[in-house]
Amino acid sequence: MKRFSIIILVFTVLWSCQNKENIIVTTEDYHASVDKVTQVMVHDIFSPPVASRVFAYPNIAAYEIMASKHSDNNSLVGQIAQLTKIPQPKDTTNLNFELAALVAHMELSKRLIFSEQMVEQFRDSLYTKWEAINSKQFEISKTYGEEVADFIGEWMDTDNYKETRTMPKFSVFSDDPSRWQPTPPAYMDGIEPHWNKIRPFTLDSAAQFKPVPPPSFSMDKESDFYKELEEVYAISNEITEKGDTSEELQIAQFWDCNPYVSITRGHLMFATKKITPGAHWIGITKIACRKSDYDMMNTINAYTKTSLGIFEAFISCWDEKYRSNLIRPETLINKHFDDSWKSILQTPPFPEYTSGHSVVSGSASTVLTAIFGDNFQFDDDTEIPYGLPVRSYQSFDKAADEAAISRLYGGIHYRAAVGIGLQQGRALGDFVVDKLEIIAKGK
Repeated sequence: MKRFSIIILVFTVLWSCQNKENIIVTTEDYHASVDKVTQVMVHDIFSPPVASRVFAYPNIAAYEIMASKHSDNNSLVGQIAQLTKIPQPKDTTNLNFELAALVAHMELSKRLIFSEQMVEQFRDSLYTKWEAINSKQFEISKTYGEEVADFIGEWMDTDNYKETRTMPKFSVFSDDPSRWQPTPPAYMDGIEPHWNKIRPFTLDSAAQFKPVPPPSFSMDKESDFYKELEEVYAISNEITEKGDTSEELQIAQFWDCNPYVSITRGHLMFATKKITPGAHWIGITKIACRKSDYDMMNTINAYTKTSLGIFEAFISCWDEKYRSNLIRPETLINKHFDDSWKSILQTPPFPEYTSGHSVVSGSASTVLTAIFGDNFQFDDDTEIPYGLPVRSYQSFDKAADEAAISRLYGGIHYRAAVGIGLQQGRALGDFVVDKLEIIAKGK
């Protein structure tokens, strides 16, 4: 009996010691959480602007928790609109900041998507593991992470997103031949026509980086606009003649990032799903963090600042899209050149000018350059899940250049929308970098 009691005592002591171990939350756990959110957004088919919102707020929640631990990373309070100081933890002795940050990321992400159970399954697998290691540390950290998620969620709900859900659809009825029209095969309404009413994080207004107007619409063969239209048609035909080995075709497909591609076969219509432009750049952020062997604080910093740059880019770009309201090349080519012509990439359902991918890529690449430095070489494997090979780049700027020109190769944008859109995004990205406390590589 005495021997049995000693065994029980030893087991209890060992279990107690084990239960007092610190829970280790790794950067790979955080990458996995971001990846899970991306997977759910692809599954749920979020539009590119809305997807940028889904990325931004959970990263901000995680960042604010980690910044309260690391004095060299300033809070975003005072740097982004209407954000106030997060609640202070009641017990810092047993608080695991990394765990709380990841909890906040997962909990807030879950509120922003439709298929909540997909995030819950991922979350619960971590919760089970963490609780077995140190139940007290887990409960305290989890409770604090949820508290911050609630706090950021209340602030998030004041950004006018819910109000825009009830605003009227974009009207396409007009006699103006330059005005955007829905395009085949789905002829969808213009998405997010009121996105410029969403509260920006750093911008004074949606129109702060208003680009110069596009070339004046004209079907005069000597006009700049007509020449750009002809260029789209000519480049598309050249790429088609080259076939599947064409470098231009590979570039167009790699940067397609259309979350909903409609496919019609007879009377059947279905969709293929892909990531959005913002999600592609979030994937590049992960690649850069891994290559730089970033710790949790620097990883969350990179995700947060990049997602802010992407979010602002969509507000700026969509403000211009529904101001200039320019017709897409496909509509005019089918009407005036070739009624059977199809763009290499499927034309997305919103006005042409400026190119969303160009603006977003310009902004994201500028923020990433500020964090990781110039001439940061990386191999982009973001599109492997969608059957596309790795492409390599010598810098974020080079990747952005290619992302922008892909829209011309794909037949969905005129050259002006690509070049001016890239300028718009880079100017906006510079502003975001200046506005925020960007922590550069090596510091």
